[in-house]
Amino acid sequence: MLLPPLRTALRCCLALLAAGALGLARVAGATPPGDEAEKRQLEEELQRELAEDPAAQPSKVADPPTAVATGSNLREVLKGLIPDISFILDVAGAYFSSEPMQTGAHDPAKTGFTFQQLELHVESSVDPYFRMETNIVFAEFGVEVEEAYASTSAIPGGLEVRVGQFLIPFGRLNGTHPHAWKFADQPLVNGKFFGGEASRGLGAEISWLAPLPWYFELGAAMTEPAGECCARSFYGGSGLEVEGFEDFVYTNTLKQFFDLSEDWGLSWGLSAQLGPNPTGQGNRSEIYGTDLYLRYRPAGSTDRVAVSLQTEGMFRARQVPGDVLYDWGLYAQLIANLTPAWELGARYDFVSGVDGDYLDPLEDAPRHRASLQVTLYPSHFSRVRLQGNYDAPQWNGASDIWAAILNVEFLIGAHGGHDY
Repeated sequence: MLLPPLRTALRCCLALLAAGALGLARVAGATPPGDEAEKRQLEEELQRELAEDPAAQPSKVADPPTAVATGSNLREVLKGLIPDISFILDVAGAYFSSEPMQTGAHDPAKTGFTFQQLELHVESSVDPYFRMETNIVFAEFGVEVEEAYASTSAIPGGLEVRVGQFLIPFGRLNGTHPHAWKFADQPLVNGKFFGGEASRGLGAEISWLAPLPWYFELGAAMTEPAGECCARSFYGGSGLEVEGFEDFVYTNTLKQFFDLSEDWGLSWGLSAQLGPNPTGQGNRSEIYGTDLYLRYRPAGSTDRVAVSLQTEGMFRARQVPGDVLYDWGLYAQLIANLTPAWELGARYDFVSGVDGDYLDPLEDAPRHRASLQVTLYPSHFSRVRLQGNYDAPQWNGASDIWAAILNVEFLIGAHGGHDY
């Protein structure tokens, strides 16, 4: 005798075959006599077998996961797997009346066209505790990892930690990228004190947002002082190795924001950067800065009219054998957003000179520069900027420089909003 499960399976097959034969016969128009009775008999026997054999009872099928039940859920799953990616292209054409003396690595620095940069920005949450961001810059002569770091804000008490390579948030401008600037070139003091690529380093940073009625944030960073591009006042391009904690660059920052009214906002910060320089055993460099940002934007304006004043001042002291070198610099810029599409701006730059400067031996006198710009924003993803400069270095042998710069920028992909 056949085992009960096998017998049940055979009866199921016979019932299916009979039903199939009946269906074919109906389609052909030749239904055999007695087919309905035979079909009912087979079905009744099959039901009895299923009722008598517990092994043949169908098991309950679990409900499908709800995470893949709808298209919107699928989009959320993919969003968590694919990071936000964007490309930002900056290209400029320029004319200079004499030899340019730009201080920024991405500045137009010749008469003709300049490929300022193509920035690849990638960011995404790693897990509930960390977020990762990278900025890879494609330039005319190579590719570099400008920033690559992970940060977290899941630490209680208003603390945040950042680890990797990053732009140091000294003042307002240094921690930003060219697409967030209001002019096509870097201020003179930033390039002279920090380097053409701004103050940047590999290390760690911790910041604390205090529980106060206004925005109050303290930050501290420890980074390696490597590269003429990014640590010019410290080791710079000397290539000295880090041997102890005294060989790192330490940056401390204080950032505050005051909501003066629904139309007015004020940001004020203090920064200090301390580290070694290559002029002698134990010689140090120090940079101190303060920044101010005042913005007026009428809350009731339908055209989003806004006027802002931004200024930064820096003071630098460097130990050299038998002496200390002191110099300073600043910039101030006034920006008027007339409509969402049109912007006007004016900027003044100043850096002092110093005798015996091992970094800039010819620059023993002050330097002034004035700039005007008009910018068209066809959309949030494109920009056309026309800028004029008048550069007046005062040291011997230098001549005034007139410049005209046309900068265009295009952005594709997802990119976060800029700071206030």
